[in-house]
Amino acid sequence: MAEQAGVTRGARLKSILGGSAGNLVEWYDWYAYAAFALYFAPHFFPADDPTSELLNSAGVFALGFLMRPLGGWLMGIYSDRRGRKAGLALSITLMCAGSLLIAITPTYQTIGAWAPALVILARLLQGLSVGGEYGASATYLSEIASRRHRGFFASFQYVTLISGQLVALSVLLILQATLGKGALEAWGWRIPFVIGGVLAVSVYWLRRGLIESESFRKVEAAAEGPRSSFWKLLKEHPRESATVLFLTAGGTLAFYAYSIYMQKFLVDTSGFSKESASRINAGALLVFMCLQPAVGALSDRIGRKPLMVAFGVLGTLLTYPIFTTLEGVRDPWTAWAIVSGALVIVSGYSAISGVVKAEMFPAHIRTLGVALPYAIANAIFGGTAEAVAFWFKRDLAWQRGFYWYVTAMIAISLITYLRMRDTRTHSLIVED
Repeated sequence: MAEQAGVTRGARLKSILGGSAGNLVEWYDWYAYAAFALYFAPHFFPADDPTSELLNSAGVFALGFLMRPLGGWLMGIYSDRRGRKAGLALSITLMCAGSLLIAITPTYQTIGAWAPALVILARLLQGLSVGGEYGASATYLSEIASRRHRGFFASFQYVTLISGQLVALSVLLILQATLGKGALEAWGWRIPFVIGGVLAVSVYWLRRGLIESESFRKVEAAAEGPRSSFWKLLKEHPRESATVLFLTAGGTLAFYAYSIYMQKFLVDTSGFSKESASRINAGALLVFMCLQPAVGALSDRIGRKPLMVAFGVLGTLLTYPIFTTLEGVRDPWTAWAIVSGALVIVSGYSAISGVVKAEMFPAHIRTLGVALPYAIANAIFGGTAEAVAFWFKRDLAWQRGFYWYVTAMIAISLITYLRMRDTRTHSLIVED
């Protein structure tokens, strides 16, 4: 059954909130790098051209994503065999280590090439962490929720994901207002990484106290049952794995284009100040975050597929007009409205992407099935979004080529949405 045997509604809610709080800190640490890249890039990647500095920092951001498939593979198997709780605890440990390493790393002027090398190491640790975090948290939230409200509760994965990004931006805005530009560029950018590392330590203990999902307990009780492995995933679930990869490709690229890259776009292309771009991005993300539970709840009523198809159609038709319009926008409220509208479109994917993937796989291989194809798609498309955008602008002198690239990938995902079954009515979690 989908319900947690012997678990009260209050205990279930506590587990969902506890898992979500850990997810928030995990993603705060991850996004702090992107939010403060404008300030710390000169310290680790010195260059005369500001765009080159951003390109270097974006390249390291993408490098962290290249570790996500490895993290999804290793930690997906770990979570399937040792438990969702164990996987969540391990992921927050790795994230803590990466965040604190960035906080204490000396600058390039102090230790030379060791500075970017240590930043790269930190991002590799964080990439491993996030690679396992997504699969473990999506699986845990989907399994711990009741059947009738699974879309609603699973949507809190993106609520906390966005909350982490929003908190990182809020810390940025506070530091911009209190420290001043000089202090923030000199040393203040280290503060958010210290905060993230300290919070991660507390969340580690929180996650150790979560209840385990009924789905995993049944797998654990069946000592002679099938075990999670990479080859078993390829052999027994190739169609589901390919579906996860292609449904993620356009969704994750659109999300990172409209959120992470958008902050740089507003500065580098639209001409807003760093402070204004941060405020616009934070306001749009607040709208986006609040919308996720509503979209998740809607999927419990009408199904997952219609919402993903809506994202695919609107994203394909409107991505190019959204970016070209923003090129000439100078009013911050207008920019906020446009970016918010773009993220509303992406909500058709983001709010339900985790539960859709979890519902495709049986419990013994669910975390790996969710994590690995998703991480591969993120490494190829999501994590490279900024680097590809800067490549189109600087190297090809064709910035609008990036808009067409995002449009094409959303269209490919749309084909996947149209061909797949609605997982709400064909959920394997019900059969656990």
